[in-house]
Amino acid sequence: MARAFAVGGTICALGQLITEGWARMGLAERDAATACSMTLIFLGALLTGLGVYDKIAKIGGAGSLVPITGFANAVASPALEFKSEGLITGMAAKMFLIAGPVIVYGVTASVLCGIALWALGAV
Repeated sequence: MARAFAVGGTICALGQLITEGWARMGLAERDAATACSMTLIFLGALLTGLGVYDKIAKIGGAGSLVPITGFANAVASPALEFKSEGLITGMAAKMFLIAGPVIVYGVTASVLCGIALWALGAV
């Protein structure tokens, strides 16, 4: 648990540093947060491609599942694994093997919550 906390906390602290860096370069707070998200997705996919993210996951376990970098890893890993089967039937078809259910149920849950809030007059 301590290692998961340390790895997840380190990833989150890195995200905060990246956000602050983008803000110091002149981006508005909201734009800096968006740029940070894009940077973390890129880094997660890059580290997956280089085989580094798997080593981080072995050390930090669930801490490496921090949403943005973990999601990038979940998309990039199957794409790399199945690239030998071709661009369409391999990489593109298998890319969302792990992340697909997360997207489907996440969108479904958000729609249901939105409908519930609308019905209750909270929106």
